[in-house]
Amino acid sequence: MGLLNKMFGRSTKEEEIMTPEKLKIGIILGSTRQGRVSPQVGEWIKGIADKRGEANYEIVDIADYNLPFLGTTDGTEPGIAAWNEKLANLDGFVFIVQEYNHSITGALKNALDFAREGWNNKAAGIVSYGSTGGARAAEHLRGIMGELMIADVRVHPTLSLFTDFENGTEFKPAELHLDNVNAMLDQVIAWSGALKTLR
Repeated sequence: MGLLNKMFGRSTKEEEIMTPEKLKIGIILGSTRQGRVSPQVGEWIKGIADKRGEANYEIVDIADYNLPFLGTTDGTEPGIAAWNEKLANLDGFVFIVQEYNHSITGALKNALDFAREGWNNKAAGIVSYGSTGGARAAEHLRGIMGELMIADVRVHPTLSLFTDFENGTEFKPAELHLDNVNAMLDQVIAWSGALKTLR
């Protein structure tokens, strides 16, 4: 590469410009309750994703932002600005979604509502869990994502509270989920890269 640079006069700076920056994908933990298991699921997804090496993945825990309930304050809490700034710096998302009463958590809905531009023209995958794999929560989330201009990918790993969690608390995923997770990440990366051109 050094010889080619000398022959064609390409500088290291020019080369850096031609090298695309890795996509930044946030793994959003959708629960804030005490005793939640979403951090275990999030770390599992991150472990799989990091081995792939095609993007930079990070856990984004909505509990860290202390978001108030939307509409109950003047909106000047520092967590609101920090939340929007975090989303603005990401190219795509993987939502870790738990099912509560056939839907997503109130905390996740609140966090979704506290931003708009930070979500727009980005892609997202869903990893859900619950008594029916969290499928109903995931379907509700897809409707919300459509309004926020988030392109949700088709492949959707679903985890069962009965077979993938020991005593409902210790996450022990079946091996069969690995293929689905990688297929979901393939789609998130492809769509996130394509949508980046719109922003």
